[in-house]
Amino acid sequence: MNRIGFIVSSILVALALLSSTLFVVDQRQFGVVYALGQIKEVITEPGLNFKLPPPFQNVSYIDKRLLTLSSLDPEPMLTAEKQRVVIDWYVRWRITNPSEYIRNVGLDENAGAVQLNRVVRNAFQENVNKRTVRELISTRREALMSDVQREALAVVKGTKPWGIDIIDVRVTRVDYVEAITESVYRRMEAERKRVANELRSTGFAEGEKIRADADRQREVIVANAYRDAQKIKGEGDARAASAYAEAFGRDPQFAQFYRSLDAYKQSFNKKSDVMVLDPSSDFFRAMQSSGGAAAAPRR
Repeated sequence: MNRIGFIVSSILVALALLSSTLFVVDQRQFGVVYALGQIKEVITEPGLNFKLPPPFQNVSYIDKRLLTLSSLDPEPMLTAEKQRVVIDWYVRWRITNPSEYIRNVGLDENAGAVQLNRVVRNAFQENVNKRTVRELISTRREALMSDVQREALAVVKGTKPWGIDIIDVRVTRVDYVEAITESVYRRMEAERKRVANELRSTGFAEGEKIRADADRQREVIVANAYRDAQKIKGEGDARAASAYAEAFGRDPQFAQFYRSLDAYKQSFNKKSDVMVLDPSSDFFRAMQSSGGAAAAPRR
């Protein structure tokens, strides 16, 4: 029984020792083998590999893919006109030499990102100081990114190479600091309000002008219509008077009787009317004279 246990224990120890000597390098990684704190080997090809068991040799992995570093701090920068602007940017970079990277930068990607952020920010600060806001926004934006990339490459590939390559540098946003932005927005708002008030005033003046012109045209039209109506009415009255005169001229006695009846109609149009007149006056002559009344029907 003790012999079987010894055999099983030996097999387990052998398997554990064998597993500690095997490691797999992924196609997205570099494998770095250390021997007593020194880099023994850098494995760049994916696959199964062997090493001595710890503590004689250890292995660590570094990402070989294209990495992205975005700006970590939005601290303002000064332009050539001494304007404070905030620039957001990102950098595409990768580790090309793991040995140099580990010796001069650090053991993982975060160490390189921190130091690269400092280098790129300094390059941005130096180049932003030489340019105006207009150049940063439009005319020389591409030149700014190219200059920053060139200066950052000069640092990471200097006397102590970092073992990395900077593929691209891009600016995503250029803006004033918040205080200046608020001031700009307030000025824009005031300008828009001024333009709106000016348009309202112009529209009100044009409206008053149109209304005044319409009122004038209405008065002219009404006056012309009244003039034409009075003219037509006058012509009608003249023709009516001529017709009456012609008709009454044929029989003056009937004309007098007709006018007396019209006067009676106008005077006694209400039952409550009371008139005090002299019966002997000419007003009642048509009622008193039967001859006048009888003479009219014979005509």
